[in-house]
Amino acid sequence: MRGSVDDTQDQCAVEIAMEILGGRWKLAIVKQLLTGTHRFGELRRALPGVTQRMLTRQLRELEADGLIVRTVYPEVPPKVEYALTETGHSLERITDLLDAWGRWYRDARPRGEQA
Repeated sequence: MRGSVDDTQDQCAVEIAMEILGGRWKLAIVKQLLTGTHRFGELRRALPGVTQRMLTRQLRELEADGLIVRTVYPEVPPKVEYALTETGHSLERITDLLDAWGRWYRDARPRGEQA
């Protein structure tokens, strides 16, 4: 598990953002949740390549950092939904910019360069 942001007082703001958002799947999860509330299985299907264990871990970290809220409904079988908090929604512009940059890089990268 990672350290606490409170323990990173001397770091620059980019390092704090990377501490919160670092990880292969976190921004992809946020991007999916920008479209609305999703259940675990929906997120897993929307993110091919993520393991159940990794998705669970990333969701727990995002919840601990206040970016998502996890709602458990008392049903059988249990129903769990994930949604962005107001803080999580504040990442919409950032995810849109990163998505656009990723598409640009994929298309504009000189053929000889490796990704």
